[in-house]
Amino acid sequence: MVPSVLIVDDEKHTREGLQQALQEHYDVSVAASADEAFNLMDAQEFEVIITDLRMPGKSGLKVIDKALALPNKPAVIMMTAYGSIDSAVEAMKRGAVDFLTKPVQIERLEILIQRALKTKTLEVEVKQLHERLDEKFNVEGIVGHSPKLAAVIERVKLVAPSKATILIEGETGTGKELIAQAIHQASPRARLPFVAVHCAALPAALLESELFGHERGSFTGATEKREGRFETADGGTVFLDEIGEIGPEIQVKLLRFIETKSFERIGSSKTMTVDVRLVAATNRNLEQLVKEGKFREDLFFRLNVVRITTPPLRERAEDIPVLLEHFIKVYSKENGYEAITIEPGAMRYLQTYPWPGNIRELRNFAENAVVLRRGGKVSEFDLEPKFRGEVPPPPVMVTGTPVNPYSVEDNEKRLLKEALMKSRGNRTKAAQLLGISRRTLHRKIAEWPELDVVDRG
Repeated sequence: MVPSVLIVDDEKHTREGLQQALQEHYDVSVAASADEAFNLMDAQEFEVIITDLRMPGKSGLKVIDKALALPNKPAVIMMTAYGSIDSAVEAMKRGAVDFLTKPVQIERLEILIQRALKTKTLEVEVKQLHERLDEKFNVEGIVGHSPKLAAVIERVKLVAPSKATILIEGETGTGKELIAQAIHQASPRARLPFVAVHCAALPAALLESELFGHERGSFTGATEKREGRFETADGGTVFLDEIGEIGPEIQVKLLRFIETKSFERIGSSKTMTVDVRLVAATNRNLEQLVKEGKFREDLFFRLNVVRITTPPLRERAEDIPVLLEHFIKVYSKENGYEAITIEPGAMRYLQTYPWPGNIRELRNFAENAVVLRRGGKVSEFDLEPKFRGEVPPPPVMVTGTPVNPYSVEDNEKRLLKEALMKSRGNRTKAAQLLGISRRTLHRKIAEWPELDVVDRG
């Protein structure tokens, strides 16, 4: 796309000459006064504005003020025949990106335009990046409105501005890392690193190196010096996930780090000090681990300055519809599909399902539904049996041979219900699937009213 440039100058020969010189590479518009420039700025967006300083009526400084009040904030280059230092300083104070004197050298002007465009592009990219990060990780971006989630969000808002160490407790899949990221994004450290370490994934020797770093040759395989995560995160936040899995030796070193903010790389005697905010998370009961002698009590107290407990999804069923809507929108956009619809009957089942995998399991369900349905509807008949509470008991073993635990009547009911589900409630199709007459199916439904579903055709 050709960059758009506006030239503002009351001298006809100057503005037309500049227009002619620049129009080969830019989409150039011209204005003979500040008021005319204002009208053009209201009508379309410009990436660069080149304005004279002294003009009848409003001066070029007013053009700067107007330009920088616009949502897209075009870059402004000031030009004047009165090239005084005072004029240049005032223009730059108002927000001009550069300044040049008349008569204008076209080569110099083109250099300034290109520099302004690069700066503007970089600013836009940085802004978009921050917006994406904020949208993904800020407190308002945590999806849900249940009272339990609202209490967590309120606690995050209270503690985020502080330097306090935070312990996040909760079952697997309840979004502990998302809460940690929200704390970081809502803190004064938001533009500095957020570094996550998943403690359970690393053996003790590697975890120590991961956290504190090592010097070259400090152990077998240490072929070069490496910074640890605490060093990398200096000024920002370190998130230690599954803190309950770390061994005794690392617990001692971590305790010292929390108390002093200092450490030594493996193989070095040089003490280093960093400023990091520590957030830890666990799906285990640390107090019980302390009683069992598996976790240091002094480290627990150091970590447990502020405790946040993330509620399991089964305790915030009112959030399931809004979470599903969010994930469906994300995966539909990601795959280029139209968004699917969850029908009320299916939603009722989904809200009563216990979701042992919590939000992670719900997210997987949403992605699966989007990919398989591709813009269609999800009814109760499309749900897996587990979501309808129909998980059969394990087979009974008799002399090593599996025996069906159901009675003949149970099996018949199950077959009838399965056929009705597959036919989406269409009794004619269900009867065909079963190889029986529609009259027989009606008689069975009358005999077992619990099988009765809405006839959809």
